[in-house]
Amino acid sequence: MSSFSNLHTISFHKASFCEKKLLPGLTFNWSSRLIENKSSSLVCSVVSQDTYHVGLKIHHPTTRSNVVTLIDQTEEALCSTGKFGRFGGIFVPETLVNCLNMLVDEFNAVLHDPEFQAELAIALRDYVGRETPLYFAQRLTDHYKNSKGEGPEIYLKREDLNHGGAHKINNAIAQAMLAKRMGRKNVVAATGAGQHGVATAAACAKLGLNCTIVMGNVDMERQSSNVLLMKHLGAKVKSVEGTFKDATSEAIRDWVEDLDKSYYLAGTAVGPHPCPNMVREFQSVIGKETRKQAMEKWGSKPDVLVACVGGGSNALGIFHEFVRDEDVRLIGVEAAGIGIDSGKHSATLAKGDVGVYHGAMSYLLQDDEGQIIGPHSIGVGLEYPGVSPELSFLKDIGRAEFYTVTDEEALDAYALLSRLEGIFPALEAAHALAYLGKLCQTLPNGTKVVVNCSGRGDKDAETVFMYQQQQMVRRLVTLNGIGK
Repeated sequence: MSSFSNLHTISFHKASFCEKKLLPGLTFNWSSRLIENKSSSLVCSVVSQDTYHVGLKIHHPTTRSNVVTLIDQTEEALCSTGKFGRFGGIFVPETLVNCLNMLVDEFNAVLHDPEFQAELAIALRDYVGRETPLYFAQRLTDHYKNSKGEGPEIYLKREDLNHGGAHKINNAIAQAMLAKRMGRKNVVAATGAGQHGVATAAACAKLGLNCTIVMGNVDMERQSSNVLLMKHLGAKVKSVEGTFKDATSEAIRDWVEDLDKSYYLAGTAVGPHPCPNMVREFQSVIGKETRKQAMEKWGSKPDVLVACVGGGSNALGIFHEFVRDEDVRLIGVEAAGIGIDSGKHSATLAKGDVGVYHGAMSYLLQDDEGQIIGPHSIGVGLEYPGVSPELSFLKDIGRAEFYTVTDEEALDAYALLSRLEGIFPALEAAHALAYLGKLCQTLPNGTKVVVNCSGRGDKDAETVFMYQQQQMVRRLVTLNGIGK
């Protein structure tokens, strides 16, 4: 009998993939050196106990004319392969394969179940508070105009106004309903910034499910207000040493110990199939509303969509609806931490290599031995060493663009939006807002830009205040130095 406990420490190094089939039951504790020495241009991925699918690694740039065709082919094959191009798949012990296959079946069933969809629509409207506004940020727009008074028009998709203060509730309520449908009474989830923890705890309270939230002790200190909210909502909050990546590993282990009665509620678009697809599907309401609201406001699609990228749930939530609209730019913004070359960042797509982590293949932050590098970001929810398989795929085929901003730039963007629009963005969302400073000066006048304001920033107010105090001290020290 294999165990998941050692899976989280191993990644397949720098796109050097195994040339033999990955049999269910392997614990994946081969050394990175052994895997690196195997030469193959093929990617092997387990998708069931007796079926294997092999995908070719893409070695050449994809022309724009082929992008939509590739996306369509990937979507058509997703249910059977669990893969986005070479990314995704099911790299798990045998004990989990049947459970994941059952989840695939249930997920596909609810997508086509009118009763479930009607119940979900009511919950999203009456409980979550959808639809969220598409808000024209007039003063922020004016701030980024050039000397001629020209510049893009900036709109915010106000996911911060959802119940619980973030986009996370869209997925949490849907998956909690799915768990109840499957007869699972105990829900376990991992959280970093605490927004997914609050959303899951709220959904479980509404549906009468037992809830355990696993959280790293480092994150619990930084996001203490959300920890308190989870407890008020009736959740058991379990502390583990470390951050979100460690909490995710522990939550999956808890799930594996009680597969018949428990349900692992993934909050971000990572992990083995169907987890990334489920999260994307349940978050896609963001993009669907954005298209509708854009048509109502200016009679066309947005020109540019901007979202922060950690695991990928909010980015895919707004991107997915427009992924085939090649005239709509999709821009993801990762966390450069204290500097993209500092080694202390969470810029997986910018600096990572391909490997396997938490049951799926994607870009990863890893060292020369293939071991995971701990990520860093002032936005706690962006601190994850992997990223969505689908975003990895969109990067490879050139459909989405990815850039980075530093902690300092995100903190300044938080303060700017608060001051100009009276809106407190989560520090995660502030990364997307920070990129506007570089983006706006490159865009034609009147370009319609929509930024996904994925969460509320109350939780980060103390962090921002401390940063501003430190800035003030540094300025005083500098002035005193000049005076002398």
